[in-house]
Amino acid sequence: MKLFGTDGVRGKAGEFLDAMTVLKLAKAAGIYFRKHSTTKKILVGKDTRRSGYMIENALVSGLTAVGYDVIQIGPMPTPAIAYLTESMRCDGGIMISASHNPFEDNGIKFFDNHGNKLSVESEKAIEDIFNDNSLMIEEQVVGKNIGSSKRIDDVIGRYIVSIKSSFPTDLTLAGMRIVLDCANGAAYKVAPTILHELGADVITINDKPDGFNINEDCGAMHPEHVGKLVRKYRADIGLALDGDADRLVVIDENGEIVDGDKLIGALCNYLHGEKLLKGNACVATVMSNKALEDYLATKGLVLHRSNVGDKYVLEVMKEKGINFGGEQSGHIIFLDAAKTGDGLASALQVLALILKTGKKASEVLNPFELYPQILHNMKVSEKKPLNEIDGLEDILEPIRKKGMRDLIRYSGTENKIRLLVEGKNRKDVEDAMETLKAFFKKAL
Repeated sequence: MKLFGTDGVRGKAGEFLDAMTVLKLAKAAGIYFRKHSTTKKILVGKDTRRSGYMIENALVSGLTAVGYDVIQIGPMPTPAIAYLTESMRCDGGIMISASHNPFEDNGIKFFDNHGNKLSVESEKAIEDIFNDNSLMIEEQVVGKNIGSSKRIDDVIGRYIVSIKSSFPTDLTLAGMRIVLDCANGAAYKVAPTILHELGADVITINDKPDGFNINEDCGAMHPEHVGKLVRKYRADIGLALDGDADRLVVIDENGEIVDGDKLIGALCNYLHGEKLLKGNACVATVMSNKALEDYLATKGLVLHRSNVGDKYVLEVMKEKGINFGGEQSGHIIFLDAAKTGDGLASALQVLALILKTGKKASEVLNPFELYPQILHNMKVSEKKPLNEIDGLEDILEPIRKKGMRDLIRYSGTENKIRLLVEGKNRKDVEDAMETLKAFFKKAL
């Protein structure tokens, strides 16, 4: 059975992710973590979905069945699990969340003892154990070796202190009005608390989760609502998180959504100016606009690209010795402040940038103009390897000769091909996309 996708295990709760599958997955993960165990403890957190109760209990059953003691901390952001796993000296951490997906879905993300997301190789090892029924039976424990579980409710303070420490001590948010959308998700307690404690006037919305309203017409997936409130209350900035708070969308004082690539560019230049940027470079994905790359070059900075997915951004960051990177979708990684993408850590860096420059958000977060870019998804009957499609290189050659950038890849979860074309001339980009659409309509 294939379990892991691009970001852990994810699917419809009660169907793909039913109680028995989760219990079996927990046993497999426990067997894997036990090979390098030092504390026999695993941390488990979740977002606010109703199905989190079912999945949490199944995880506890599976982990204790192979000898693990489980620490349950309830609703907390994904990056909090990464941080707390290491600080509480656990062998591993597990977050129950489907991130920005609707409440019907849920997911399971695993972290190692240092708070890092598991590698593809580690995920495959867990999947291999999951599919080895005889090993799963052999590795069960009995008697005094069966694990225990306990719930701890006071760890929220540790994470709050950690995130606040990433904000410059010589700054305060006093006098700054912020509209905050918690997406009825995992940060509904910690996000307002952090901003209030730093002195901000916070207008908080969607902070009353009921198990079903996570991401529902709110949060990072619908930042236009925050934009309206920013204008209504004449706020300085708007911040929209997703369900597990590892993603941030920023809205300027005019109620306009700040593009993710522009945000990365502005933050990278800010860190460079503060002498906090390692390697004079940052990492973004192959989806990021080339205008970001060209803008950074004017500042003497380099853009490295990774595959789509924040864990791939992190891999390249570590490989290159870089401490900043992100995705245009809002996953931004400050390695000096967090182990993974952290919406709250990112928000504090954005606020520090605005305060230090003394300018409005619309000025400092709009450092360059994007090149015209078109992204189109097409349904396909088969995912034929791109290098086996006759005539594709002949189609791409004139597009590239005009200086345009293309990205062609299959969806990891659906029978779709994703086409991206980007260039400085919009008409050329539009013509190139029509050419590619016609080609793939015939080819696939």
